[in-house]
Amino acid sequence: MNQAIDLDILQGTLDYRFRSPDLLQQALVHRSFVHENVHLDQVDNETLEFLGDAVLGLAVSHLLLERFPHYNEGELSRLRSSIVNERELARVAQNLDLGSHLLLGKGEELTGGRQKPSLLADSLEALLAAVYLDGGLPEALNVVRRLFHAYLDVEPAKREKILKSLDRDFKTQLQELTQAHFKLAPLYSLEREEGPDHDKTFFMSVILGGRTLARGVGKSKKEAQQEAARNALERILEEPGAEEGGGDP
Repeated sequence: MNQAIDLDILQGTLDYRFRSPDLLQQALVHRSFVHENVHLDQVDNETLEFLGDAVLGLAVSHLLLERFPHYNEGELSRLRSSIVNERELARVAQNLDLGSHLLLGKGEELTGGRQKPSLLADSLEALLAAVYLDGGLPEALNVVRRLFHAYLDVEPAKREKILKSLDRDFKTQLQELTQAHFKLAPLYSLEREEGPDHDKTFFMSVILGGRTLARGVGKSKKEAQQEAARNALERILEEPGAEEGGGDP
């Protein structure tokens, strides 16, 4: 097994050398590998993925504010949404050749796990969490700046195109609507997940002020959240007085 060589290659591509290589190792371990290799006493990367989602959001927010200080909150939020989504994270992961470094179970391997956008996006988040834990926020910012420079340095015309295209981002639309009309932010809850590890279906609900607005289903948590947000938007906009604002959600 050439895992030590793989770690060196990935660190070179990432342009970051870990003080604690065990953190990098954990970031590359998918739960399917752990389930099929219990005797190895490995820890999967799901906890790192959870942290990495927050690290990435903070880092991108910081860099966008640094790069575009004149943009308002709505514009910054929409630009962040254009970067921090499954499709773009998977692209960055592919540029790192991250898939080739992952430890997957045989079932996940046979179903093309190394190319799955949701798996790649989640693994990238785990990797960024590992950088954060290993080197702190300054190092995480540096790595995110290098990995996402193409998104941060886009031309003005392209930025405007991105902002317009984000009208299709239902989560952003819902948050802007609910904050404007109800002074509340929507919360997303995973109700359940079905299917084997390599082909799961996620069921999410979107909640506002303790009330379930709508539900959504998808092949990833993010996809299910978008579907729930779309259904919630339709419901809110169909209710009388929604455009005027105020009142209960």
